[in-house]
Amino acid sequence: IAQRRIALMVDPTLSFDLPPFLTPEPGLNSGLMIAEVTTAALMSENKHLANPCSTDSTPTSANQEDHVSMAAHGARRLGRMTANLNVILGIEAICAAQGIEQRAPLVTSRPLQAAMERLRTVVPTLQQDRYLAPDLLAAADCISKDSLAAASGLEMSL
Repeated sequence: IAQRRIALMVDPTLSFDLPPFLTPEPGLNSGLMIAEVTTAALMSENKHLANPCSTDSTPTSANQEDHVSMAAHGARRLGRMTANLNVILGIEAICAAQGIEQRAPLVTSRPLQAAMERLRTVVPTLQQDRYLAPDLLAAADCISKDSLAAASGLEMSL
């Protein structure tokens, strides 16, 4: 669902007049278009990885074990899916911050403002096109380390 929220934010026909791809200079810059495409690719990869490993079970131990759980392989796939999700959620945070900043002078809630301020320490506002890979990884790192949640005061313990 995060990918669909991103798609809504970058589409000017659905985002209540935010600029296309959240760029301050549409037409000259592609803004967060490639970031949104990245989330679609990662979402599709996660759907593929979500296919149960047990659907491809192979007998082992001289056919003594005819149904193998493939748990280790499933755990490795879960690790990849988690990393992908961190990138998707990081991109969503970048898009949300960019969109909120485009709405100035309107203000947001204190917790969200605090999370945005934390994000902006590692990902500057997008003024014009630039190579975004370091920004996307920095935002994903904020997600994986729960630093945006901590900044907002909305930490949850599992």
